[in-house]
Amino acid sequence: MASSDPRFAVKGASPAQHQAIETLVSQFLLTDERLAVIIKEFRRRMEEGLAADGKVLKMIPSYVTQRPRGDETGSYFALDLGGTNLRVLKVTLDGHGGIKTEHQKFALTEEAKSRTLFDFIAQCVENFLDDRNLRPTGQQPPINIGFTFSYPVQQTSINSGTLVQWTKGLNVPGCVGRDVVRLLQDALLRLGLRVKVAALVNDTVGTLLSAAYKDPSSQMGIIFGTGTNAAYYENVNNLIKWKGPNPSSGEMVLNIEWGAFDSDDFGFLPFTPHDIKLDRKSLNPRKQAYEKMISGMYLGEIARNILLWLADQRLFLDGRSSEILNAMWSIDTSYLSSAAVDDSSELIEVQQIIEKTLNVPNSSLVDRQVFKVVSTLVGERSARLSAVGVVATLLKRAELLDNPINVGIDGSMFEHYPGFESIMAETVSHFLTPEQFKNINFSLAKDGSGVGAAIIAMLVSENQ
Repeated sequence: MASSDPRFAVKGASPAQHQAIETLVSQFLLTDERLAVIIKEFRRRMEEGLAADGKVLKMIPSYVTQRPRGDETGSYFALDLGGTNLRVLKVTLDGHGGIKTEHQKFALTEEAKSRTLFDFIAQCVENFLDDRNLRPTGQQPPINIGFTFSYPVQQTSINSGTLVQWTKGLNVPGCVGRDVVRLLQDALLRLGLRVKVAALVNDTVGTLLSAAYKDPSSQMGIIFGTGTNAAYYENVNNLIKWKGPNPSSGEMVLNIEWGAFDSDDFGFLPFTPHDIKLDRKSLNPRKQAYEKMISGMYLGEIARNILLWLADQRLFLDGRSSEILNAMWSIDTSYLSSAAVDDSSELIEVQQIIEKTLNVPNSSLVDRQVFKVVSTLVGERSARLSAVGVVATLLKRAELLDNPINVGIDGSMFEHYPGFESIMAETVSHFLTPEQFKNINFSLAKDGSGVGAAIIAMLVSENQ
């Protein structure tokens, strides 16, 4: 298989090196038949999550039941809380699908991460409004603000949700099991700010709504970046576990939480020994299985495991290594990007990565070719597996595929990883009819999570 694909040919390689590469190609290059089996299981898991809570794919109701029209105007506000930064945004809608943003980024302090998070957020909101002379006085109505909160919550309404657990380095005591909107609203009140938290938003839901303002045909919002997840509009009649009133629109945005796919039995994703090793040594073993195969946070570590496996057999760098190469997470996914597009005759960029960045001197041209093959295989598998969730979700609403559909995507893998978008899109095309695929547009929804939160705040204010 390797010899028939010129991308995986290594000139000058020994028979043992050729055999090892053949093995890797057979593990990482996924056939359409293999992907079809995974898509079928993904669809089954979606149905499970629609029927009951506590399933692998959580299918969480967002309480967002409208689509923006694209002709709304005005300025709206949002908070976007990540693991290291908070962004406060003012989003201005021009009525023609156009968006202008003004934002300020605040680095989370150690005290905020461990003790004073919600008071810190309120202080940042106050600074943002006061610096721009936007603070509402007693005669003015309160500002509605959307709150993108990318931590596990059990959402209970459009503007309430109970924190399940902290992740991403935050550990503020006294918050788990409590309504995060209430905690933030109380902090804003302590500063005397006339600001109402109008919506609690997952980042993928925000990405979808941001895309939908620009293109009302948007049906999915996806993040392919450090991690991965997606949200989509579902017919409420299909949401069997929904106990609330049916919205007049007949649909609701659901947060799939698809990074967890196959985490319970490891029965369908193409696990290799290199994936198993990563999972076993990760901070969350046997969780987020799908995410670990396709996301920027993990691809470099998968490649490092492969390279050490080759080195242990003296098939890479003649068995040599370095303290850096031996350290977990020492290969950044950006190194794979650089290697995958290095077309110089001596693979100079790859040489720099091996010899300067990883500190293993005297790499041969064969070593560099092997590094590039590993980078290409890991990246291509990521893109093709990413198509699984896209196809499964689009086919979940197959009745919509007769008309144009936009899919808004944010994240560094989609935006920057070479070939990711084209390989993912081509793979999607293999599982739809030509007419269906022709109707699909993949668009970059950059910074969509914060913008989408402001748009949801706008939709809430329209209904008040």
